[in-house]
Amino acid sequence: MEAITGRQAKTAVVTGGARGIGRAIAERLLHDGCRVLIFDIDRHTGTRTASELDESGRAVFYHVDVGNEASVKAAFEDMRGNGHDPIDVVVNNAGIPQSFGDPIHRLDIARWNLYLAVNLTSVVLTAKYAHALFREGRGVIVNIASTRFHQPDRNSFTHTASKGGMVSLTHSLAVGLGPNIRVNCVSPGWVSTRDDLPMLKDQPRHPAGREGRPEDIASLVSWLVSDQAGSVTGQNFIA
Repeated sequence: MEAITGRQAKTAVVTGGARGIGRAIAERLLHDGCRVLIFDIDRHTGTRTASELDESGRAVFYHVDVGNEASVKAAFEDMRGNGHDPIDVVVNNAGIPQSFGDPIHRLDIARWNLYLAVNLTSVVLTAKYAHALFREGRGVIVNIASTRFHQPDRNSFTHTASKGGMVSLTHSLAVGLGPNIRVNCVSPGWVSTRDDLPMLKDQPRHPAGREGRPEDIASLVSWLVSDQAGSVTGQNFIA
């Protein structure tokens, strides 16, 4: 894994960083020279992940419910109080994965609201409270959406709407926060996040001959937050 230079001594927040794609992103940014602050609702796994990734203290865990404004606000205030500011990067990876729900006439509105809170409102909340902590008012935000926003599955209303909203919000934030803060989106397709899950039968038909891996997404995020992507903003990358 080759490091992309130009990020030494920078600080990145990775939401949903305890496992899967989020963990891979945290690991890659640590490798690139960043200090990484992991936000996750899973206290046990998040604490363990931070320790496993870097015992020297460059990986720090914060117990955060990203869909709850009070929790997000408290985390950013704690970061400032603990000397973990200023920050340079926010990666909004936290989200509830796709599941196949009920048909529209039996839609559970509580479930709908939960998906929107965790998958979409969280992006607004992190932008709101990170804004004052960005180093010299400059920074990068990367949102992790999904290809399901334009290729929805049957009865996946909650996931599709929340991820589609994230893609649209990315462009809106890029316009509203630019030029000093860049905002981009990565929309992964099929990504295997557990080694013990068999490859889906249709995956060999993928042009790459395999399904995606968390490290693939992490590499793209690594480039997007680097100075090499300094003119790239408001874009959605299908991965």
